[in-house]
Amino acid sequence: MWAVEPSVEEGGPRRVQPGRRHAVEGASPHSHRPVYLIPYDIGTWRWEVREMTLARRLLALGAALAVAATLVVYSSAPASAAVTDYDLALRWAPIHYQDTDSSDYDADYLSPVNYDGEWDTLNNWEHQDDSVSRLVGSVYFSVVETSTHWFLVYSFYHPRDWTEFDPFGVLTHENDMEGVLLTVRKDGSTYGRLEAMVTVAHNDFYSYVPTGSSYTSGRETVDGTLLMRTYNGNPHPTTRQEAKGHGAYAWNGAEFPGGDGVIYYPSGTGQVPAGGNDRSVGYQLVDTFAAGGLWSRRNDSVTFASWGTFRGDNGVDNAANTAWGWDDHDDGGDLLRGMLATDPAYLVAQYFAGEGTFSLAYTRNTYRS
Repeated sequence: MWAVEPSVEEGGPRRVQPGRRHAVEGASPHSHRPVYLIPYDIGTWRWEVREMTLARRLLALGAALAVAATLVVYSSAPASAAVTDYDLALRWAPIHYQDTDSSDYDADYLSPVNYDGEWDTLNNWEHQDDSVSRLVGSVYFSVVETSTHWFLVYSFYHPRDWTEFDPFGVLTHENDMEGVLLTVRKDGSTYGRLEAMVTVAHNDFYSYVPTGSSYTSGRETVDGTLLMRTYNGNPHPTTRQEAKGHGAYAWNGAEFPGGDGVIYYPSGTGQVPAGGNDRSVGYQLVDTFAAGGLWSRRNDSVTFASWGTFRGDNGVDNAANTAWGWDDHDDGGDLLRGMLATDPAYLVAQYFAGEGTFSLAYTRNTYRS
């Protein structure tokens, strides 16, 4: 039997050091009876088993409860209710303004990479206009997290980056993927709080913050305010893409250039636009990390020409990149190609200031596992 932090029943000049454990001779090791230190002579102490009174038991119980309460009050981080990656991605999925060009409306429709039923990206340009019904609104997503934040990447795919006239094949390319990164703080609520967005437009990244965010310009200048629109009762960020080249930016609240465009909503069900000026089209979310999906094929030579780069032979060869191949051309040598997806915490910490408590250590990151 062991006794810890014994109480002194009667006075004496010495006390036992708190926290030490002492064996009690003759006592059963399975006994739950309390043990006290009793002085018999000055300087002489021994252990005895005594019955604990009801008052002492209540006092001990109160102390234990007080310790437990202290541990709860001083928890180091707010707990968030469990949420799946899909539900989190659906909650913050952008309302997406896709500009279209009347010379070839459907070349600006969103679609999955394998819209034609297979993963050979070397024929996606040719198959794009075979059947418009296959161009189902789709957006790829991925989620990684630290102890303080979720980082969500949304990727928008088009079979063509195009223009009407490119006789030398230097202005267009097969396959096109641009996108956005959202930074969401774990504030104890189910879905957290959106704090910042970075968008991808070709070889440049652009930074935005919603109203009320503490984030300010860091290494990169904040390019504008992220506008929110309510959908299904919740505020969602808004994004826009150019016709033809499909550079991605925050929506600026303006009408489409030329007056025609498609507005995609995160309904969870992919739809095909009725035309180039359809203002209400649903899109489906596709998990980048899904089995048999985009990330699982990252080393597949049928889909990729090199790391993070799609195969393509129309216009400029092999010119389109996935999220882990995106790169801003002038944001610094430490911000390497693909880090917007693979190390978003570091990129955000460099792009912005005023983040507050912000962990750089990942608790989960499939890109790095």
